[in-house]
Amino acid sequence: MNAFITGMGWVTPANMGCGRDHDRFEMMPGELPALTRKAVFDKPYPHFGRLDRYSRLGLSAVAFALKDAQLNTWTRKRAIGMVASTVHGCLETDIDYYDTVLPADGRLASPNLFAYTLPNSYLGEAAIRFGLTGAGYIIGVPTLADLWCLRLALVGICGGQFDKVLGGICDLGQRPPYSDPDQTASGALFFVIEKKAIRENLIYGELGLSPNGELMFAGGAVKDLRALAQDCIVSFSKNINILRNQNR
Repeated sequence: MNAFITGMGWVTPANMGCGRDHDRFEMMPGELPALTRKAVFDKPYPHFGRLDRYSRLGLSAVAFALKDAQLNTWTRKRAIGMVASTVHGCLETDIDYYDTVLPADGRLASPNLFAYTLPNSYLGEAAIRFGLTGAGYIIGVPTLADLWCLRLALVGICGGQFDKVLGGICDLGQRPPYSDPDQTASGALFFVIEKKAIRENLIYGELGLSPNGELMFAGGAVKDLRALAQDCIVSFSKNINILRNQNR
């Protein structure tokens, strides 16, 4: 059961963007960067400003990952799936919505916030924006390092559910006063995983599952998502040097 990572995108307190534009990946406690339409999309996308923070975060990381894999433009809809993990989901949006319900016995409840009180709302936004028709779902996990999103993505590829799939995590962390924002990691990280490696110059490396269910990348066991992202950057640099030497 093997596939290839061909794209990677993220938003973390350290930075944001496509994997190929960075030489290091970090996800640590801290304030996330401001997410504006111009920071994420080259062309106008008026709906972006109406999204809640959680949806903007997830959609932005998905956009960067698809751009990294050269799959961000389309003329026909594609059967690309999405498998995403989260620790706290849309809890922040739920709290914000509830704050609009309390006054006036619910008569001032925000319909815009209500539309985003599901943790998978941003997957729908991504599907609309990028023409994705594959299955998309969210799974709850205990930590941002959890690997179940990628395990399930690979199972979907092996079972014929996907030929291409986005696998990753999106989480805002716990908001004050429920936690200390300086001690709670937050961010979003997505990988584009393809069954066939058509474009060799885009391959980060081969991802697979061992017979005992252990996630493997480039022949080694994957420790966590953050380590995998850094390993992808290192592996891609090596692959590019090999291709350059072969073409001389």
